[in-house]
Amino acid sequence: MTTTISNSNLTAQINHFGAELFSLRNNKNKEYIWEGSPAFWGKHSPILFPIIGTLKNNSYFYNGIEYHLPRHGFAREMEFKLIKKTEKSATFSLISSVETIKVYPFVFELQICYSLDENKLNIDYKVINKNDFIMPFSIGAHPAFAMNGNFENYSLEFQQHEILKYHLLEDGLISNNTNEIQLDNRQLGLNYPLFENDALVFKTLKSKTITIIQNTVPLLKVNFTDFPNLGIWTIKNGPFLCIEPWFGYSDTLEEYDTISKKEGIQLLEENENFKSNFSIEIL
Repeated sequence: MTTTISNSNLTAQINHFGAELFSLRNNKNKEYIWEGSPAFWGKHSPILFPIIGTLKNNSYFYNGIEYHLPRHGFAREMEFKLIKKTEKSATFSLISSVETIKVYPFVFELQICYSLDENKLNIDYKVINKNDFIMPFSIGAHPAFAMNGNFENYSLEFQQHEILKYHLLEDGLISNNTNEIQLDNRQLGLNYPLFENDALVFKTLKSKTITIIQNTVPLLKVNFTDFPNLGIWTIKNGPFLCIEPWFGYSDTLEEYDTISKKEGIQLLEENENFKSNFSIEIL
């Protein structure tokens, strides 16, 4: 099933499977979300929960018991329930089940709300800890934006003047090796060799907005003020770019004895709620 929301400027479509945004068009029918062709990458904008990236050996320990989770967790592969709908907004819910508890031993509810406000799509996350103990989790976004034409005609404009320091991945895990990129007037020209070693993973970044520019024309802006971490990714010759606000990231190469001590993990107190938001603004 799919749900459509719209206003006078934008129309967004969301698949109930994964509560995944798969289309965002302006009133001239221009599409901004990657089409999801499996020839390159068969997703559009998956939700990453309760982990982000890769676990070492695809496993973690909690209370001395080993559990297994696939890359980016299970939310993106589960059916969400539409719990609230207006013309301009839709809220989806995923509730823990016998199956999720087998791999993630916590009782939770995950809500995703999509809402349109003029030229902006807001995406609100709400994680509800229904346990009487702390719940460790990560959550993040993975929107893929369509990049039609020559990839090298695109650039990213960062909010701040800064040197970009990103961590290199080894077999999907965060290493201690880093690279730095000097921006040119806050801009980073895009090319595929930037991503030959997988995603650019930023543990810290001063900028909280990134604008995609084609030639000299700004197309859209991703606003992620709430989020401490970020990934930027594409694959060789892929006609898309992912700008991924995160709370957390893949395992590091260092050991930890419980998921509660995993670097970047969030610890939600008993019977408490976690809320965060990011937005996609069409320019």
